[in-house]
Amino acid sequence: MTDNQTVVSVTGLEIRIPDGPVLLSGAGLTLRRGRVTALTGPSGSGKSTLLRAVIGDLPAGAHVSSGTVEVLGHDVLALAPDRLRHLRRHQVAHVGQDPGSALNPRMRVRRLVAETAVDPSPQAVRDLLAECRLPVDDGLPDRRPGALSGGQQRRVALARALARRPGILLLDEPTAGLDTALRDEIAGLLRHLATTRDLAIVLACHDPELVDRCADDVVDLATACRPAPRPATLPARPEDTVSHPDGMAGNGLTAHGLTVGFTRHGRARLALDGVDFAAAPGSATGIVGPSGSGKTTLLRVLAGLQRPDAGTLTLDDQVLPALARKRGRDRQRRIQLVPQNPLGTLNPARTVGATLARPLRLHQATAKADLADRVTGLLADVGLPADFARRYPAELSGGQRQRVSIARALAAGPDVLLCDEVTSALDPDTATAIMSLLTALRERHGMTLVVVSHEHHLIARYTDTVHLLDAGRITDSGPTASLVAMT
Repeated sequence: MTDNQTVVSVTGLEIRIPDGPVLLSGAGLTLRRGRVTALTGPSGSGKSTLLRAVIGDLPAGAHVSSGTVEVLGHDVLALAPDRLRHLRRHQVAHVGQDPGSALNPRMRVRRLVAETAVDPSPQAVRDLLAECRLPVDDGLPDRRPGALSGGQQRRVALARALARRPGILLLDEPTAGLDTALRDEIAGLLRHLATTRDLAIVLACHDPELVDRCADDVVDLATACRPAPRPATLPARPEDTVSHPDGMAGNGLTAHGLTVGFTRHGRARLALDGVDFAAAPGSATGIVGPSGSGKTTLLRVLAGLQRPDAGTLTLDDQVLPALARKRGRDRQRRIQLVPQNPLGTLNPARTVGATLARPLRLHQATAKADLADRVTGLLADVGLPADFARRYPAELSGGQRQRVSIARALAAGPDVLLCDEVTSALDPDTATAIMSLLTALRERHGMTLVVVSHEHHLIARYTDTVHLLDAGRITDSGPTASLVAMT
C-alpha cells in the first residue's frame, strides 16, 4: 500500500475468457478512505468486471491474464477461500447491477437487512432503511422483494450492505431506475457515508449528474470501439404482409380501471388504483413517475405477468385475458416486455444465440438453416457483433445483457413492445442509439412502443404521449411536449 488511507489498489488488470473475449484490459483503480470514486466508461468497457475483481469474484470461465488486485494489504487473487469469504462478509460490501436477484423472495425486508447486520435490532434495521431513503411507516419493512419497485429493491440491497459496517463499498449503477429526486438523495447519502463512516466508496455509473454531485475521483475505462446499431431488420410479422379486412387496426392496447393491491399483516396497499391506460397503434407512449409509483406493476399487468384485482384489458378492441398463459401464442407474440433487470430473465446456461433462436423458432417458424443469419441480424440491430452469439450472460456487461434482452423481445416480431427502464444501465450514447433503434422499428413496422423511464429527456424526445403516474394513480395524460420537459 502507498499510504494508510489507500485500501484498494488495482494495477494493469487484464481479465479474459480463454479462447474468448477480453473482458477488461489494463485497468487500474485506487480507493481511499473517506472518498467516493466514480468508475465511468461505455457499456461493455468492464466496469462491473472490475468491481467484481476487487472481491475476487470473476465471471464464470474468466481468468486474470495480468495485473494485481490488493485489498486492505491482501492479494485478493491469491487469498485462500476462507480468508476471501471473511473479507467479503466483514470488510468489503458489493451491490451488483441487478440487486433484486440477490434478495431472497421469501424473506421480508426487515429480515433481509437484519440477516447481514452487525446490530440486527428492530430499531437499527428501521434506521438503516430510513437512511437509505426508504419509507418505514407504510408497511414496507414487512413486504417481500416481489412487492417492491426496482428502485426500492436497490435501496434494500444498499441497506443490507451497510448493515455489515464495511470499510469498502462497491456499487454497480446505484441509481439506475431511480427518479431525479431520489438520485440526488442517494448522491447526498454516499457523500455522507464516505465522510461520517470513513468509507471508501466506488460506484460504476453512467449518470454524469450523479458523478458531479458525489465523486471525489473519476476513473474512466477506455474500451475498444464497437459497431453502432445498423438499420433495423426486424423479422417480418404476419401483420406486415396481410392487410386488415376493414383497413383499420383497432384501438391498440387499452386498459380500464386497473387495480392491484398488496396486503401485509392486514394492511392493504394499492400498487395501482383504478388506472386507465391507452397506447394507440404505432404510437410511442411514455410512463413516468417517482420510484415506487406503480410503473413496473402497470407494465407487468399489460404483459400478462401480474393479474389485476380489478379492471379490463383490450388489444385492438378484443378483450385480452389477464394472464399471458391464457392469451394464446399469437397474442403472446404480439405483446413483448423488456424488463428492467435482464440478468434475472436470461438463462445462464444458454448462449446468446440459443436465447435469440428460441423466439425465432417459436413465433416466426424460422427454418433451422436460417437461424444463424437471423440471430446475427438481431445482434447487429442492437449494436452487438455476431460473435456475441457464442457468449453466455455471465460474459456480458449489464448494458450488453440489456441489449440482448431487447433483441430477444424483437425476435418475436411484436406489435406492442413494453420497455421498463431499458436505458438505465446504458451510457448516454448507447441509450440514444437504442431509443433511435426502437423508434426506427416503430416507424417501419407500425409497432407500438411503451416506455417506462426516469430519463425525462429521452421520454421527451422519443414519445408522443405520456402518462404521469404517482402513488398508483394516473395524475395526468396528454402530449409529451406539453407535460415533460426536454431537460
